[in-house]
Amino acid sequence: MAHGGDAVIRIENLYKEYVTDAGPVPVLHGISVTVHAGEFVAVMGPSGSGKSTLMNIVGCLDTATSGSYFLNGRDVGHLDRDELAHLRNQVIGFVFQGFNLLPRASIADNVALPLIYRGTAGGERAERAKDMLVKVGLGERLNNRPNQISGGQQQRVAIARALVTDPRLILADEPTGNLDTHTSQEIMTLFSELNGRDGITIVLVTHEPDIAQYAQRLVRLTDGNIVYDGPVAEALPHHLERTT
Repeated sequence: MAHGGDAVIRIENLYKEYVTDAGPVPVLHGISVTVHAGEFVAVMGPSGSGKSTLMNIVGCLDTATSGSYFLNGRDVGHLDRDELAHLRNQVIGFVFQGFNLLPRASIADNVALPLIYRGTAGGERAERAKDMLVKVGLGERLNNRPNQISGGQQQRVAIARALVTDPRLILADEPTGNLDTHTSQEIMTLFSELNGRDGITIVLVTHEPDIAQYAQRLVRLTDGNIVYDGPVAEALPHHLERTT
């Protein structure tokens, strides 16, 4: 496979096994996938298919047993824990199912948190946090705490926090899992805007077809193998009557 300069994620023959008392348990069976800058990719698969393991490796939270992974052109396999943490902070914004907000901190302080790890000055942190909250429609709520806003708004705060470092890649793991249908649609519309308007690369894990269809491309995992990698429209045609 020719390596395009715009590959944000390039995985080749990635194999992952966990060692248990009963012996090694393979989770990913030599998978290969490339995600280019500006793509919006949904990852689907049943429980135990390996999608969480794949996301953890892509997010530099776990390492592969063998095979290679290049993030933004860097070979991740040879980095130590500190280097992985630095790369994560430079390149990736994370959005999880649980919003992972600090309950006693203001929304603005929650959003600014990744910039503290970067050593960004206080004034700039505050300014960027405000800018990101405006971007996700929460510019009026800077001083609220998480328990003073709705679940959907909390997820918007989490998205603002993911955006504050100006990442090349957002990894979203079941980001609508705790939200009702209407709020889920609002959050997915926001992701679509960030992808379409700002060109941010998004990789999203979901088990819901109506969430996956916001992406352009679908990667489906079964038993640690990629069984489909192509347009969402071809994989989920019966869901396309939803109006946007």
